[in-house]
Amino acid sequence: MKTKELVAILTDNDEFLAFGNVAEKYSSRPDLHAFIFLNKFVPGDEDIVAAAEHDQIFLGVGLEELAEVITPEQALDLSRCGVFVSRETDSLSMFV
Repeated sequence: MKTKELVAILTDNDEFLAFGNVAEKYSSRPDLHAFIFLNKFVPGDEDIVAAAEHDQIFLGVGLEELAEVITPEQALDLSRCGVFVSRETDSLSMFV
């Protein structure tokens, strides 16, 4: 998938925070599911939480890397877990 398509899915859909609609769950917790999913598809050796603000965390997974390995449905699953693209940083983010 193209990065632009990934960003579009993660910024504008009707499934944001609809974790019940994720078919194959790696965890019963939405945030943990997202972390496990991201590590499976874009493995790394640094913390997945790259930065944090008052009510938001920023994830240490690049949009371009992620777009190369996931499908639109998997991107929608990330949105169902609460993952979105921060407009300020152009990076994956979640509210806490």
